[in-house]
Order: sequence, then C-alpha cells, then structure tokens
Amino acid sequence: MEKLRVAFAYGADAAYLGFTDFSLRANAQNFSESDLAEVQLLKQQSGKKIYCTMNILFGESELEELKGQLETIKGWPFDAFIISDIGLVPILKEAFGNSVELHLSTQASCINSSSAAMYHQMGFSRVILGRETSLSDIRKIKKAVPTLQLETFVHGAMCMAYSGRCLLSSHLTGRSANQGDCSHTCRWNYRLTEKLSSGELALEEEQREGVYYPIAEEDGYTTILSSKDLCMIDHIQELLDAGIDSMKIEGRMKSSYYVAVVTRAYRKAIDASYTDDTSWKAYRDDLMNISHREYSTGFFFGRGPIDPKKGTSIDKSTDEGYHQQYLFCGFIGDQVKEGVYALELRNQIRETQTLEYIGNDVLFLEDSTFSLLDEHFEKVGQADHGKIQYLVTDKPLSKGYIIRRLSVVT
Repeated sequence: MEKLRVAFAYGADAAYLGFTDFSLRANAQNFSESDLAEVQLLKQQSGKKIYCTMNILFGESELEELKGQLETIKGWPFDAFIISDIGLVPILKEAFGNSVELHLSTQASCINSSSAAMYHQMGFSRVILGRETSLSDIRKIKKAVPTLQLETFVHGAMCMAYSGRCLLSSHLTGRSANQGDCSHTCRWNYRLTEKLSSGELALEEEQREGVYYPIAEEDGYTTILSSKDLCMIDHIQELLDAGIDSMKIEGRMKSSYYVAVVTRAYRKAIDASYTDDTSWKAYRDDLMNISHREYSTGFFFGRGPIDPKKGTSIDKSTDEGYHQQYLFCGFIGDQVKEGVYALELRNQIRETQTLEYIGNDVLFLEDSTFSLLDEHFEKVGQADHGKIQYLVTDKPLSKGYIIRRLSVVT
C-alpha cells in the first residue's frame, strides 16, 4: 500500500498491482483481501486508475485457481487486467464483460503491427510493447492500428532474455521466471575460469563451484549476464511523437523512495513536453542519484550497439555497477504541533547529521538544525525505525515528504 500511495502522490496517473498467485513479481509485496478497503478508498480519493497484473503463463492448476477467485476479484476496483496468456481472454470477458479493459503484457512480446492488430481484434484496448521495439517500429504500429493504445516501459530493470522469456532461473534453481519466481541468475557474480577437462574458457558462478558455463570474457568475477537499466528521461518527446499513449516504470520490487524519485522525474518531464518549462531538468538530475545500474536507452534507437554520438544513449556518463548517492531514511508523518512532525523511519537518523527533504515539488531542502524527540517528547540524539519519535524543525514540511541523507555520511 505504501508504494501505491507514493506512486500516486508523486505523479502517476495509474498504477499496476498484483496478487501473489498470478503476478510475475511473486516475491514482491503483493496485495491481498486485507488491502481491499484501503485500495478502494485510495482510488476514490485520488481519481487514479488501478490495473491488475495477471501476467504469468498459466498452467492448468493456476487456471483453476483463477476461476475459483473470480468472484473475489470482482470486488476490486480494477480498470484493466494486464495479461500475457490469451487463454484468459474468454474467461475474463465472460466474468467482467466490457467493464474492465484488457491490456496485453510485455511478456507476450508484441513487437509488430500485425500482432498488434490481431490482439486489438481479440478485445485488447492497449498493448504494452515488448522492450525490443524501436521507435521506428512504434511509429509503424501506431499508423497501422491507430485506435489501439500503445504503452512502453521507459525506466527500470531490463531482462537479458526476450521480454522476460528466460529459462536460466528454472535451469539453475528450479524457480520459473514465467511463473513470477525469477531468482535473477543473470545478476549473480561469475568469474572466468578454465574448464578442467578441456581447458576451455568458461564462467563459474560464485556459489556453484565446479559448474561451468563456456564463454570468452575478461578475467575476474563479473555480472556479464546482467543487463543495464532502461532510462528514457531525455527522450520523452520522441516517445510521444512515435505514438506512445502510456509510459510505464518498472519498480514493484524497488523501495518507496525509488518509486517517488523516478515517478516524479517522469511526471515533470512529460508535463514539460507540452510547455517551455525547463525546471524538470533538476528532477531529472535527481533521478541520477538513486540506486541504479548503468543507464541505457535499450532498443529504442536500434538493435545494435548504442552510439552516444548519435544521441542514442542517456546524456549522463555512468560507471559500471550500482550507483547510490543517498540513503533513504523514511517519511515525514503527521504534524502534531507547530514545527513538530511524527517520523516514519526506515533507517536511523542522528542529530549530528544533515538531512534532506524532498516532495512532489520540493528538491534538496537541507536541514542541519533539526532536533529529535522520543514518544514522551523528550529530546534524544537519534531516532530509529519502529519507534514513536518526532522531528522538530523550522523547515516548511508536509506529510509524505521523504527524508534522506548522503549515503557516505558517518
């Protein structure tokens, strides 16, 4: 619920959520019946849309389970179902009619106009294109099927397989990526070694000594199979011109802080595309401060190597591996007195540190003169996660503001 609230508060027009049994993020903090009342209230208050992800590949057992839960699902305020298994089309149509839209998941790998037209005829109002679709192909698809809404991922983790159709996880751990239980084997550490029997160069995974995967690569452990992160923040206008109706951010497995910063940056960039406002660039720069792998524009500008000279990579130099400038500390809660706010912490903060607050329209609001109070309003030197504590400050804050600090602060 927290991430859903944050996504809406920081600029999302819609959010997608899943149930553990039918979602490709089985290990995310998915939703259950206990969340229903809160979701209904949030949707009513915000006026935003909520989409339900049912994008696993269904076996017979999952199909029977879904049929048994349809009456329960009818109680949720969903505007659309995101599915990849076309066997669900007649089931959902019979249960919901035209009251809930059908959106085709990127997992279906729709990357051409013929496929898009076929899905539209089947009753899909929107296609979430495969991540392999270029801007050139998007323009052709939109021209061929102008009444079909096109959605694409613009930010977040990418898969080294074809739109997530990967068998690495199943092969190495028995956990199926297509059933929402990917073990992210492509993110593991590997090193180059010599296969004992033949001397052939191979990859050896850090935790699987003696298991070899033939390959040629540099020496030392590497995440050779791990893809970069997608980032299209500098190319919003090109996406709109190509015919994209909806831009999607990957992040159900990420933190609320990540959701806030990324959603806010793209909200500002999209809004600015209709005006001459350049203030969005400051939010774009803050996007570079969250934890991320090296950024890439993926396949939008072609299927070959990315050439920065042709404007096909993000205008930001990055190093290999993860980047993290800030440590997410938590949220500002209710104001209990003038200048006194409840704390909803995720990490410890201390009086000796300099904090920074951010909000939907607030950037880099520093505070080094705050003080901390315990549950009895007695002054303390530090505040911790899980305790009732308060922050005293002269800064103009609001409930929901994010508290962070430089990750290198001692």
